[in-house]
Amino acid sequence: MNPAEYNALHIIHVFAAIVLVATTFYACAGAPETRKRVLMFSGIASLLVLLTGIRLWQSLYDFKGAWVAVKLVAWLGLSAFGGLAYKRRAQAGLWIILSLVLSLAALVMVYAKPL
Repeated sequence: MNPAEYNALHIIHVFAAIVLVATTFYACAGAPETRKRVLMFSGIASLLVLLTGIRLWQSLYDFKGAWVAVKLVAWLGLSAFGGLAYKRRAQAGLWIILSLVLSLAALVMVYAKPL
């Protein structure tokens, strides 16, 4: 992978992950009328996180490392929390805390690679 592709994928991946967490936060506080648009952005961000993450994993680590399983679980959780936050407004605090915990777990896995 050339440096330009790596930099582009890395920037897109991190930006999409930030958007994914931000849409969960917005879903916890936004009006119900915003549901369709917010979930559209959440889905696009989720797809970008998955595709860029797989490409980076393939080129940098040759599909090795059990730490990726933790990142996939974090991705699945973050992808689901936006929709859950709209359906279960009373548990908004839970979705925010879980989003932060899963984001932290994903960050630890990518930088520490303990597994």
